[in-house]
Amino acid sequence: MSKTIAHSPQKKATRCIKIDRWIFEIKTVRAIRVDEYGQPYSGIANININGDKAYIDGLMTNSDCDFDREDFAAFKAYLQQLDITKAEFDRYKNQEAISKSLDVPPLKGRKIALKLATAC
Repeated sequence: MSKTIAHSPQKKATRCIKIDRWIFEIKTVRAIRVDEYGQPYSGIANININGDKAYIDGLMTNSDCDFDREDFAAFKAYLQQLDITKAEFDRYKNQEAISKSLDVPPLKGRKIALKLATAC
């Protein structure tokens, strides 16, 4: 249900789309860690966006798959595409609340594999 779009330089994503008299703005995103949409996922997070800042909460992974460097890189790449400059993370690890504030560097011409989810 997803397909690889490209191994091409990252491009800035559009957060606002105008249709007739309405502007649709992305303010909240649900991220799931899964190979194919519709399959059981091993991680989930909610991302709330306000201006150039993102607040990531509800970050949960199953006990077999921790949030690792590869996951962090995926979140960073997504936030860079939206021109986010700062991210706040709240999560639980080992039954302990952890909060972090991170600066998100500007987008560079790094190549990544993008996938388009074809069903929601």
